[in-house]
Amino acid sequence: MASVGVSLFSTRPPLSWEFAALTDVGRLRSHNEDAVHVDPSLGLALLADGMGGYKGGEVASAMAVSLLHASFGRWFAQAGMQAPSRVVRRALQAATDEANGSILHASTTNPELQGMGTTLVLAAFRQQRVVVGHIGDSRCYRLRNNKLELLTRDHSLRQQQLDAGAITPEEAANSPTRNLVTRAVGVEPQVMLEMHEHSARAGDLYMLCSDGLSEMISDEQLFTLLEHDAELQKKASLLVAIANDNGGRDNISVVLARAGVEETSRAAR
Repeated sequence: MASVGVSLFSTRPPLSWEFAALTDVGRLRSHNEDAVHVDPSLGLALLADGMGGYKGGEVASAMAVSLLHASFGRWFAQAGMQAPSRVVRRALQAATDEANGSILHASTTNPELQGMGTTLVLAAFRQQRVVVGHIGDSRCYRLRNNKLELLTRDHSLRQQQLDAGAITPEEAANSPTRNLVTRAVGVEPQVMLEMHEHSARAGDLYMLCSDGLSEMISDEQLFTLLEHDAELQKKASLLVAIANDNGGRDNISVVLARAGVEETSRAAR
């Protein structure tokens, strides 16, 4: 069976990934409660948007990103890039469980951090697939073949109201419940990381972002900016600049990942 599995994937060249990440305090906030981290050696991108307590949001998001990175790194050292996606999923949930427990413990034992928590969106980029996970309203988009697709569905009261038909998409844009999440890291003893797996293609562009970006840039404008011909880090800077130009009401964070064909594969062809 193992040889069959190899032959199924052998016709598709392995992909390499290029990354860019940026976070900004925005125009109205005094400090940044977002945290981002990218580790190309692990193929891991993390973005968290913290909330609650005296600077608790900063602590929660930083803890989430740091602990998830460390836990996934320990697993990766044993499993490597070739681990099956189902094993990657288990590792990501285990890392989330560890971060969730640590943040909840800090919140309940330190009065200054009481009530803190954080949203989370992450992606594990493999050679031919991507595992996307999220908790809360931080998002992941994919641009492919001139089409922008939202790959995550917000865990928020606004999304629940939309799903129930209680509000229209137009009303949702200015809904007073738009910032109320229904799932967060560090708030309850257990939290489920919603995960989806996607086949990757050369030229794919993935974007992870906090709501400080997605709330400030329309889908149409977002598509135009992501399609813009620019280096990846310049594209991230442009996204943050436009979100600030449009109001910058919250902290703004973005991670970009673009798929390309590995140099060895190009040479072989």
